[in-house]
Order: sequence, then structure tokens, then C-alpha cells
Amino acid sequence: MATTTAEPAQEVTANGSTETKATNNKVVEATPQEHEEDDDDDDDEGGDNVAGANGAEKKKKKKKPKKKKKASTSTQTEPPTIPVSKFFKPSAYPVGEIQNYVNDQSYRTTSEEMREKERILCQEDPDSAFNYNAIRRAAEVHRQVRSYARKNIKPGMSMTSIAEMIENGTRALVEEDGLRSGIGFPTGLSRNHCAAHYTPNAGDSIVLKAEDVLKVDFGVHVNGRIVDSAFTMTWEPTYDNLLLAVKEATNAGIKEAGIDVRMGDIGTAIQEVMESYEVEVGGKTLPVKSIRNLTGHSIKPYHIHGGKSVPIVRQPEDKEEYNTKMEEGEYFAIETFGSTGHGWVRDDGACSHYAKNLDADRVPITMTSSKKLMATINKQFGSLPFCRRYLDRIGETSYLYALKDLVEKDLVTAYPPLSDVEGCMTAQYEHTILLRPTCKEVVSRGDDY
Repeated sequence: MATTTAEPAQEVTANGSTETKATNNKVVEATPQEHEEDDDDDDDEGGDNVAGANGAEKKKKKKKPKKKKKASTSTQTEPPTIPVSKFFKPSAYPVGEIQNYVNDQSYRTTSEEMREKERILCQEDPDSAFNYNAIRRAAEVHRQVRSYARKNIKPGMSMTSIAEMIENGTRALVEEDGLRSGIGFPTGLSRNHCAAHYTPNAGDSIVLKAEDVLKVDFGVHVNGRIVDSAFTMTWEPTYDNLLLAVKEATNAGIKEAGIDVRMGDIGTAIQEVMESYEVEVGGKTLPVKSIRNLTGHSIKPYHIHGGKSVPIVRQPEDKEEYNTKMEEGEYFAIETFGSTGHGWVRDDGACSHYAKNLDADRVPITMTSSKKLMATINKQFGSLPFCRRYLDRIGETSYLYALKDLVEKDLVTAYPPLSDVEGCMTAQYEHTILLRPTCKEVVSRGDDY
């Protein structure tokens, strides 16, 4: 097991008395609003001074005006509404979990050349997608939003209310600003045998049940740097071992990942851990299987799927995907999916996820409504994935025919829900990692997973 060290996250503290503001949102802890800083000089530089011939008089101390100094915000509301920028100094967002490279890359930890590369990267413009603080700010938003979601998602809630809880929190905490910062992709709320790519469309009436296994997959971006992280929730213990298998498989993939590591080796490590687990359901013992046709992926600025896939099963050594290597400076979503079913997914149900294709701007569009919709997509989402609810939210109406036209012309790709065999259960865990010159940083790591 690789040695894991965590760089200290910058912690914001506040001094002085506390005060609770009256607000519609619950305040988790009392937050100091301001405190007075007394700059009195209590030192009498000359001691007791003699004033003239009339005798000794003590020199009066001169008091400087008291300055009021505002303290930093130190607590988050419930539901979360305070931007994370209010908690941290500029360019000082928490560093993720640090893992050293292993084997033939271990020299990077102590190499002065690699350290110099780190110093140069730290000097990137704060607005650059290559500045580490872009991804760290997005990761901190993800941690705070999911912390609230994990405590408050309960059976009986509608899928729409759960999605809006997460999305409203994300928009507030990241200070949504067009394409500069906002939601990275539609909130995935896939249940049971559905493994991925479900989010509610308008009018969806599905309600969460106590026996459901819910995958929560959402993204946050800052300057196009996307944090992609997911977890699974249950309210009954039956499938605890399924969740444990997938969580440990994801951690195994993260441990194996690194500069010049082959994708095939990562897939082998993931499958070995995943399929060492079993689940007992109704007196039957079911093996946990990796879902063979789902993968992790590289992430590029404004592109959630950056071109490289990270398999979660063994690959033939003569297959190109097996020998593809990770490279320095790349970002990856290490995500694994486990199933008690066949370990294979298919398109299933009404589509909600969409994304513009990379070459869409070079293809002529003839239908007026399709032109209008594409202009909206370019302005509001660019190459980031979106869903129908997001179109509804910005005021688009009667767009389904135009959207269908764009999909048929291959200008927009539809990503329908992906499901294993009905009756089985699936689980997912995912983290975003950054391959730095000296180490790998699990930017989305938190106390929860």
C-alpha cells in the first residue's frame, strides 16, 4: 500500500465573540461578524517622566482609535448558500489527498526538477484552467454540497427535489457565472439496476424508496476545470457489501494510477478488488461484478470526457486501450461501477443528458428552431453536458423537436440512462485525480469517502 500523506488544508478560523444572524437558513454554528482590534500601546517608553520644575508627573498614555476588523466567515448554512470564496483567501483552497508515486516514478517526490515544475505551475494566472486552485475551489464546493446532501437525502423525496437541492447548492457555493464557473454536468441520480446517466426530466414523478440503492454523481467546474465525483447511498444494510466493494475498487484504481502507468494495469487492479466481494440477498450469495462496458476517463478543460478511458476490468494486452498511458499534468476521473447482475449495461429509458459534439460548429444547420437552440447551447453550456431541466430553467420552450434534429444530425450527442438487468443492484464511487509533477492529488477526497 502506498504511503499516504496529506498536505494541511488551510483552515479558516475566526476570533472574537460570536453572533447568530436571523436568516431563513439554519446556521450550523454561530459566526463572528466582526471584532474590535485594540492597538493601544501599553508601554510607557520613558517610564515616569519629570515635567518641568514643578515636580514629577506621569505622562498620559495616548490611545489610538480602535479599528474594527471583519472576521472571515467560518461556518456554512443549511442548506448551503455561502460561496466557498468567503471561507478561504484567494489562491488558498484546500489541497486534496496527496499520494506519492510508486515504483519507477518514486523519484519524482524528491526530484528538484519536478519541484521546480510545481513552482512554475503555482504561478499560473488565477483565471487559468491550469492553476491548481481552479480545481481545488471546485472540489471544495463539491465537498460542502455533498456533505449537506448526504445528511438530507431521505426516502420519500422526489428525484427532482434531490437534484435541485444539489444543483442550487452548487450554483450558490461556486458563484455560478456563465461559462466561468458553475455546474459541470447534470446531476446523476441513478437508482437500483440503472447505473448511470439518469436525471429527472420535467414532470418526473419518481420518489426515492427506502429499499433503493441511489448513485449520486455530480460535477462542479471553475474556469472549465471539472471535478467529477460520485457516491452511493442506501437505507437498508442488504447491499452494504456492494458499496464497500465499489469504494475499495475505486481506491485501488487511484492507488495504481500514475504517470506512465498503463490503463490495462489499472483495470486489472480494479477488477481484482471489486470481484473479491459477495453480497447475500434473500439467502442467495451473489458475486459483485465490475460493469465491463463502463469506464473512468480523462478530463480536459470544459470537456468531461477528455479522450482517454480508464477500464475497470482486465484488458487484452494487444488492445490499444491496455497500453495507453497516463501522462504528467493530466486529470482523470477514476470511477468504478459494481453490479449484482450481468455486469453489462444497455440504453434504457427516456434520455435526459446531452452534450454538444466537438465538430458541431463546422456543420450547417438549416432548421430555424435548431439554429436557435444551438445558439442557446453554445452560450449557456458550450461543450459542457446539459439536461432538459437546464433548458427549461433558462426559459427554453417547445425545444424537443429541435433537440431531436440536432441529435439526428450528430451535432449533439444524447446520453440515455444505462442499466443492467432489472432486479439487480448497482453502485458507483468516483474521484477526480491530478497527476502533478511530484505526486498525485486526489482533489475530491473528503472525510466521507
